[in-house]
Amino acid sequence: MRARIVAGGVLSSIAVLVIGWQLGGQPAVTAPTQQSTTSGSGTTGTGSTSDGTSSGTTGTGTTGTGTTGGSSVSGTFAGDTAETRYGPVQVQITVANGKITDVTALQLTNSDGRSVQISQQAAPILRQEALQAQSAQIQSVSGATFTSEGYTTSLQSAIDKAGL
Repeated sequence: MRARIVAGGVLSSIAVLVIGWQLGGQPAVTAPTQQSTTSGSGTTGTGSTSDGTSSGTTGTGTTGTGTTGGSSVSGTFAGDTAETRYGPVQVQITVANGKITDVTALQLTNSDGRSVQISQQAAPILRQEALQAQSAQIQSVSGATFTSEGYTTSLQSAIDKAGL
């Protein structure tokens, strides 16, 4: 009887470890990035950028004359594609009168079924965080570390392109 209890305890411990491993048992924490602010003077532009870690994307929008209280930037701006261990992540922001009104995930991690599932669960949470914060200084989603990091990187790129 005692041997069965010990064996049951060992199997239970192993099961807990395996489940934790499959769920990505480490908490995700990211440090907030510094955000720069700029104001424009009535220019309209389109452009594309590219560097060693991200592929080129195009952002478009109109920048109005900046004021002390905020910016009158409006338009849609696509962030650079952030390459992660599990695939690319790219977001696009919609800005109206200097305020982020929508964040759309153009690409999410896609290396396998599990990464797709994790990204689909994390994307609405990350979107809500970005809309609330009005910046890329958002909390990562636990269990979706790579998706969260790619999301915030692409989000910051889009914000920079918008001049917010």
